[in-house]
Amino acid sequence: MGTIKKDILIGILVSLFATFGGVFFYLEYISRFGFYETITFIREGELYGKLLALAAIPNLFVFFIFIKKQQDYKAKGVLLATILIALTTLVLKFF
Repeated sequence: MGTIKKDILIGILVSLFATFGGVFFYLEYISRFGFYETITFIREGELYGKLLALAAIPNLFVFFIFIKKQQDYKAKGVLLATILIALTTLVLKFF
């Protein structure tokens, strides 16, 4: 039973790391502006939810990698973290 919880926790941590990697990738390579200019633009436009939604896209790839490797509990962890990110995005959009 302990290994199941450990695998789910690993999936959640990998998902959060992929999300933060997605944020960094967007801010550094996709945005037309500099890193700090983009952060200022996001802060002024209150675009946190949109940035978070874009940053969660790498979770899709991580999820399918875990499924392909038949690591279902790690995939469940990724799914749980993605659902948490989606709920956070929803809250940020309406509040």
